[in-house]
Amino acid sequence: MLLSKFNKIALTYIFISLITFAILWFFFPIGGAIDQYLIHPWMDQSGHFLYRDNYYLVQWNHKYLKYLLIIVYVSFLSLWLASFKLEKLKPSRWLYGYMFWVSLFSMAVIGLLKSQSRHACPWNMIQTTSSGFNWDFSATQGHCFPGGHACSGFALMTGYFVYRLASARRAYIFLGLGLILGFVMGWGQMMRGAHFLSHNLWTAWVIFAINAFLYLIFYKKFKAA
Repeated sequence: MLLSKFNKIALTYIFISLITFAILWFFFPIGGAIDQYLIHPWMDQSGHFLYRDNYYLVQWNHKYLKYLLIIVYVSFLSLWLASFKLEKLKPSRWLYGYMFWVSLFSMAVIGLLKSQSRHACPWNMIQTTSSGFNWDFSATQGHCFPGGHACSGFALMTGYFVYRLASARRAYIFLGLGLILGFVMGWGQMMRGAHFLSHNLWTAWVIFAINAFLYLIFYKKFKAA
């Protein structure tokens, strides 16, 4: 029974991962028509990003929201460390540690992919012309894919897998918060010209795929916890 349930979960996550991968690959090419359509409202006729230096997007979305999420992740690290001293936290030690380390790992993978990427940020791809602007897809500044800022929001999805068996309500709260905050943070960066939508969608996919893969590996550990 346990094996069949595990197989069902595994097939579900594999199906979701493959379907979403196909959707992103075929319908959301980097810098494609959808990316350009959604980013144009935040630009003027010469290609300048109107909200690049917007106070709320720079300070609140890019700075303070990230700091808030750092506090959340550090809180889980603190709970994990405290569980080695406080007996009442010991039963949840695995969950606290998993939440922190897997979130950190998924964000580190995004950072590594970003550091090796040749894709430039939209604001570095603008070529001003006499009649407006063109996109320069040969821009070599690079290191802008996948979206780095949004990963700290999307990484909250780890909480869905952490609490999936222990508390379904809490699990879906983490899933919802992860998706909402990830997209809000990513959209704010898109408004500034730092990323295309596809950059952030791929960030969400990578983080989900990492979490699904690791969850299946440690499934029996979660059952025991």
